[in-house]
Amino acid sequence: MMNKEDKIYIAGHRGMVGSAIHRKLESEGFHNFITRELSELDLRSQPDVVSFFEKEKPDYVILAAAKVGGIVANNTYRAEFLYDNLMIQNNIIHQSYVNNVKKLLFLGSSCIYPKLAPQPLKEDALLTGLLEPTNEPYAIAKIAGIKMCDAYRDQYGCDYISVMPTNLYGPNDNYDLKNSHVLPALIRKFHEAKMERKKSVEIWGTGNPKREFMHVEDLASACYFLMQNYSDSGFVNIGVGKDVSIKELALLIKQIVGFEGELTFDTSKPDGTPRKLMDVSKLKNLGFKYNIELEDGIRSVYGTYLMNNNPSQEQGS
Repeated sequence: MMNKEDKIYIAGHRGMVGSAIHRKLESEGFHNFITRELSELDLRSQPDVVSFFEKEKPDYVILAAAKVGGIVANNTYRAEFLYDNLMIQNNIIHQSYVNNVKKLLFLGSSCIYPKLAPQPLKEDALLTGLLEPTNEPYAIAKIAGIKMCDAYRDQYGCDYISVMPTNLYGPNDNYDLKNSHVLPALIRKFHEAKMERKKSVEIWGTGNPKREFMHVEDLASACYFLMQNYSDSGFVNIGVGKDVSIKELALLIKQIVGFEGELTFDTSKPDGTPRKLMDVSKLKNLGFKYNIELEDGIRSVYGTYLMNNNPSQEQGS
C-alpha cells in the first residue's frame, strides 16, 4: 500500500495524463512528488536517467512520458517514435529495478491492438494480428513496454503493472486542429464557427465510426485504484465500456457549444477504423467504475476551453 510520505516520480507530469494523475494523488493526500521538466532531464539518455534515479531514489514510478502525435507525425517520424519511446521506457523501467522502486505503473495506448481485432477489445487480443501500419512504430514501443514490465516481474519479482487507456479528453488536452484528437478538434471547430456565425461545420468522413471517450480524471482515478489494488502480469484496459458515433458526438458538442448551424459530412475523407471499444470487464471485476458521463465531461472541458481561449467572450456565450 502506498504511504502518504512515499516519494512518487511522475514521468510526463506536464501532459494530460501525467498531470491528471498528479492532481489525483494530491487530492488523496500525497505530497512527496519528484518531477523534472524536459529541459532538465532527457529520458532518452541512459546516463542522465541513471544519475537521476541514483540521486532521487523514488518509491513509486508512474510512467506517463512518451513521444506522441497524430497520424501524420506517427507516419512521418517513424524512426523517432520507435527510438524515443523505447529509450524512455527502457531507461525508466530498468532504473526502477536497479534502484528498488516498490511499484511502477506503465501507460500503454489503444494502438497496441491488432487493426482488425474483434470488438470490444479484450486484453488477450494483444499480438493476435497485424497492427495499423500508420502508427506501428509507436505501438511496437508500447507493446515492448508492457512485455518489459512482465519480464521484470517474471525474472526479478518486480511489481510493475501496465494499463491501456481508451481515448481520453480533459484538462491539458491539445486543441491544435492539425494534430488534435477528434473530441477537442470538434469543440474548437464548433466554438469558432459559433463566434464567426458560420452556417455549417464540416465533419470528416461519414460520421458513422464509433469511438469510446473517457475523461482523464476517471483514468487518473483508475490508475490510483490499480496502484493500490492490482499486482499482476499482463495489462488492464481502462475505459467506460460504451461508445458513440462521430455523428452523435458532433451533435452533442454542437448542442453544448450552442452552434446553430448545420453539420456537413465530407465523405471523400477517410473514416478510419469502424469501431474501437474497450472490453473493461477485467477492470469492473476488480471493483472500479468510471464516474464522469460524456455530456457532463464535455460541458466541463468546454467551460475550461472558454476561460483559456476567450475570456472576453465568455460572458456572452
